Amino acid sequence: MDFYERIRGSHHIFTKTGVEEILNLQPKGAKAKAYQVKQVREIIVHYKMTGESHDK
Repeated sequence: MDFYERIRGSHHIFTKTGVEEILNLQPKGAKAKAYQVKQVREIIVHYKMTGESHDK
């Protein structure tokens, strides 16, 4: 299951089934803002998103 991305102007809004939080990212140049990186990290840790496939 991947995140669904919607773009509104310069904002990239990400949602995912099973994840309550909505990520609203606005790049600062080519980089994300520090607080946005923290938000993404907290969601990855909270929902235990390791990037590993569970289909083994």
